[in-house]
Amino acid sequence: MLEVRGVGKRFGGLVALHDVDLTVGDGEIVGVIGPNGAGKSTLLSVISGTYPPTSGSIVFQGRDITHAPDHAVAALGIGRIFQASTLFGGLSARDNVLVGCHMSYRVPAWQRFLRTRAALREEAVLRDKSDRILESMGLGGVKDDLARNLSHGHQRVLSICLALATDAQLLLLDEPVAGMNATESQSMAQLIRAMRERGMAIILVEHDMRTVMGLCDRVAVLNYGEKIVEGTPREVQQDPLVIEAYLGGSAGVV
Repeated sequence: MLEVRGVGKRFGGLVALHDVDLTVGDGEIVGVIGPNGAGKSTLLSVISGTYPPTSGSIVFQGRDITHAPDHAVAALGIGRIFQASTLFGGLSARDNVLVGCHMSYRVPAWQRFLRTRAALREEAVLRDKSDRILESMGLGGVKDDLARNLSHGHQRVLSICLALATDAQLLLLDEPVAGMNATESQSMAQLIRAMRERGMAIILVEHDMRTVMGLCDRVAVLNYGEKIVEGTPREVQQDPLVIEAYLGGSAGVV
């Protein structure tokens, strides 16, 4: 589904990524881990079109998206959630997801402004789509609650619902369980597994090693912008480069 080949990213004299390769297959969960500042979020930003790469290529479903802008990448089927909340706190959970449906609108904007019959019919269809997404992610009971009043765990799930509303086929999840307690983390892991079972591919950036090792088919480790190891969770756990660079020399952390 996704091929990242020799990707590099510089910010002036700072090398954030250097010659990074990564592939993701249909229905696969690939983890990306590494110390703070290793380039994990930058890699997601380059894949999603937020930052253009300095070198290398990115191909999604056979189409070169190396220099495609973020809105074009999203339209092709790549969705992303960020570390920080990107929700509209003053809108309900349903209306937040409805915002995520903006690429599905076919009726011209002037008709939506005038509330024509065609516009109202389309809005009803998209509201139904929003409700179905919320139900599938366990938020049906809070769909009318303001986003800012939701628990932290529900807010993180709602962020994923916005990405799903774009009809994404590949999800880029940046620390989805950050700040969650153990119960919330387990619930999020179950939701991620369910999305994979529906055929979605996922790149997971996360510091919670229990979540990474329990969910991912493969794990890539970045350090100082370079990929130093890639393999199964078990292989990565036992790799001496990972123990030294990421775990500070303690083999029992993961």
